[in-house]
Amino acid sequence: MQNPPYIASPEVADALASGRPVVALESTIISHGLPRPRNLEAARDFEAVLRDAGVVPATIAVLDGVPHVGLDESGLDRIANEDLAKASIRDLPVLAARGGSAATTVAATTHLAAMAGVRVFATGGLGGVHRGASSTFDESADLAALSEHPVAVVTAGVKSVLDIGATLERLETLSVPVVGFGTDVFPSFWLSTSPFALDWRVEDADEVARILVAQDRAPDDRRPRPGLVVANPVPHDEQWDPAEHDRVLASAFAAAEQAGVRGKAVTPFLLSTIVEASSGVSLEVNLKLARNNVRVAGAIATAYAALTR
Repeated sequence: MQNPPYIASPEVADALASGRPVVALESTIISHGLPRPRNLEAARDFEAVLRDAGVVPATIAVLDGVPHVGLDESGLDRIANEDLAKASIRDLPVLAARGGSAATTVAATTHLAAMAGVRVFATGGLGGVHRGASSTFDESADLAALSEHPVAVVTAGVKSVLDIGATLERLETLSVPVVGFGTDVFPSFWLSTSPFALDWRVEDADEVARILVAQDRAPDDRRPRPGLVVANPVPHDEQWDPAEHDRVLASAFAAAEQAGVRGKAVTPFLLSTIVEASSGVSLEVNLKLARNNVRVAGAIATAYAALTR
C-alpha cells in the first residue's frame, strides 16, 4: 500500500479548513541546527509563540516514510532526539519507499507547506548561492523551491559565509520577490545588515498580507507560482557584535584554507568552526532571530487569514 502524500495533524487540518492562521516551521533547525536538549526546548518555544498569538503551528518532518504537516509532542521529541537525516525535495520519494524518517530542509518544508495549503513559513536563515559556486555549482535547493511554490518565507537573510550578492541575483532571475521587513537592506543572518540594498521595503504584517493576496489573484497561466522572501533582520540589539563576527568569520575561512577543505564541505566546516570559535554566541543569536521570525510570520499569517477568510 502506498503512503499518503502527507498527513496534516487534526489541528492543522481544522485550521486550514476554517481559514484560521497557520505557520509552517522547519524541522532541520531542531534536528541539526541546535544541540540537545536546547533543540526540543526551542521547538516547543517556537510553537508556543504562535499559539499565544492565536496561530496554529505546523512543524513539518518526515516520519516513517510519511511527511507530516504538524507534529504532536511525540513527533517533536523524535526530531529532537533521533539521529535523523536532512531531507530536501529530491529525498522525499526515497524516504517514502524506504519508510525512512528525516527532518525537512527549507526547500522540502516549502514544498510540503504548499502541498497542504499553508501560505506562511518561518525559518532561521535561507539557503543560497555558496562562495565559489562558479566552479563548484553549489547552490541551495531553497532558491528553486521558492520559485515554484507560493509560500512566504520569513527569514533573517542568508548566513554571511554564503555569497549574498549572488543569492539575491539568483532570486531575481527566478522571479522570486524579496521585501525587507522594516529594512532597506538585506540582512546577513547573524547581523541586521549587509552591503546589499533591497528594491522593496514593507512596514508591517498587513502590507505583506496584501502582497500575498495580490499573488493569489494573479492570472493562472499554469506555470509554477513563486513564493515571497520576507527579509526580517535580527533586532539590532540582539545581533552579533559586528567586529567579533568579522574576526571569527575571517578566522574560520583561514582555518578552512589551511585544512584544505574544498567544495561542498566548506560551508559545514565554516559553520561548525564559527559556533566553536564564538563560544556559542552565534548559536544564541541564531535562537533569537529564529524566534523573531516566528513572531513576524505569525502576524503575517493572522493578517492574511483576516483578508481571505
